[in-house]
Amino acid sequence: MLEQTKFFEDYALGEARETTGRTITETDFVVHAGHSGDFFPHHLDAEFCKTTPFGQRIAHGTMVFTIGVGLTATIINPVAFSYGYDRLRFVKPVFIGDTIRSRVEIIGKELMEKRPGFGRVVERLTVTKQDGETVLVADHIYMVECRP
Repeated sequence: MLEQTKFFEDYALGEARETTGRTITETDFVVHAGHSGDFFPHHLDAEFCKTTPFGQRIAHGTMVFTIGVGLTATIINPVAFSYGYDRLRFVKPVFIGDTIRSRVEIIGKELMEKRPGFGRVVERLTVTKQDGETVLVADHIYMVECRP
């Protein structure tokens, strides 16, 4: 993991980076179900899923989100703090064997009136499958220190 100090003023609109891919496995489904308590048959019951429009088990949206965000966690910025996520959408299903990758792009930044010395940076997270289809989109909001 790379440590990089980047102040609010250093972020540029349109700046983007992409991650490597990660193939989703049956183990991911089972582990996520155990961690989240979400044992819905849509994720774990192969026979039930044969009767659904997708015909197979679909990944938990929250799992795709977690893995998609985790793929981007390659840089530690000691002056930036996650402020939360907005506009999270599960656009298309992910199945066992799909490979996902993430792209993040700076889409907004503004000074924080109620927190002098900090700015808000919005990074759009887009997760895609191996065929290029977008499967998840969310906006990650950071609170970032301004340059002293």
